[in-house]
Amino acid sequence: MAQVTTLNARPVEASATPVGGTRGWSVWLLAVAFVIYVFSFQTGYSVFNRSIQHDVGLTVARVGLIAATYTWSFALFQLFSGALLDRLGARKILVPAIALVTTGVFAFSRAGSFESIIGAQLILALGACAGFVGAGYVGGRWFGMAKFSFMFGLVQCFASTFSAFNQNLFDFALKHLAWRELFSCIGFAGLALCILAILFIRDPAPVAGPGLREGIGRFVRDVLSGMLDVAKVGHVWIAAVYGALVFGSLLAAGVVWAPRLMLVRGLPPDIANVAASVLWLGMAAGCLLIPWWSDVIKQRKRPVLVGIVLQLAALLALVYLPHLSAATSIVLWFLFGVGAAAHMLAFSTAGDVVRPDQIGTSAAIVNGTMFVCSGFLIDLPGSIANRALAGGGQATPAIAAMAARPLILALVIAILLAALTRESFPKPSGAL
Repeated sequence: MAQVTTLNARPVEASATPVGGTRGWSVWLLAVAFVIYVFSFQTGYSVFNRSIQHDVGLTVARVGLIAATYTWSFALFQLFSGALLDRLGARKILVPAIALVTTGVFAFSRAGSFESIIGAQLILALGACAGFVGAGYVGGRWFGMAKFSFMFGLVQCFASTFSAFNQNLFDFALKHLAWRELFSCIGFAGLALCILAILFIRDPAPVAGPGLREGIGRFVRDVLSGMLDVAKVGHVWIAAVYGALVFGSLLAAGVVWAPRLMLVRGLPPDIANVAASVLWLGMAAGCLLIPWWSDVIKQRKRPVLVGIVLQLAALLALVYLPHLSAATSIVLWFLFGVGAAAHMLAFSTAGDVVRPDQIGTSAAIVNGTMFVCSGFLIDLPGSIANRALAGGGQATPAIAAMAARPLILALVIAILLAALTRESFPKPSGAL
């Protein structure tokens, strides 16, 4: 097996014999379906949060806080999901995770207060934390670490594409169904996915390392030791932070603030939802393009910088350019999404500098950091707007620009951090 040398002299697998086949693709597609299920529900919040706000009687700040609570709890649980995947494998983690998310959706459909919605969000987050990292883990295990970056980008491509159409489907469905009825339908879809997962999700080979049968104490020590080993690698944390700032800005726009920005700028609700959902199509396109470009030029740093600069430029145009037409807004949101796909290379560069059997842990640290940051970036624009509107005034483009400042600052910091990192793309052993 060929090895590569990395920034911290840890050997990383350069190639692996793909297992793949019909079984591999079926497991991978089920893992991706789970990601789509979670991600579509999460991004659909930008559409149905207005119905929930009216029905339950929530303030704008609490609407943002509900989304942020999910994000923060997801991030906390995420820190352990990758290490558990590395130790227990996909089947023992993903099947219970799908069951938890389905339970959370049903709980959300019956929630009648702010507190009960928060409780449902915690259940959702506990299950959802294994989704995205789990799909990346499945890709690496079934298709080899040499294809990890591309397969992970493909996961996000599918998730973003479905999220784009999903927002419009939610908008259409809410015209014919109450939001509680819609959530119940989504819950039954999750139940069907859970049954399929029980029947088909498998690991290609037994997972190395102590399992639960060898004692809870030894298992917990092994999990924590693996997490500590990865946490000691500084490059992982730098990648996690700039990836978090990029992804957090995307999630803040895609989940809550993009439609509201378009409404403030004078677009009708239907067009505002379309313009905002296009950013997920841009993300899908970028997740195919940017990891592929990185592999072709054998660099991580340049594609990351180009992507973040594109994302920042599009956001500045959307916030500050006067008299934007619907068509121009749609194009700019698409470019915003394309640029935001640079966050996928945070997973790749973190994976470059750890052992193959730590890939789940490194991905979880990166993804967890992304969602911690996302929680703040989702919440901050709402808090700023709430203070500006405290006197009873109307939302204006000037207030929207003020609320967007945390996202702009986040992307500027991300550019600086990415520019300061060293190139990590694996080189064959013996290369200088």
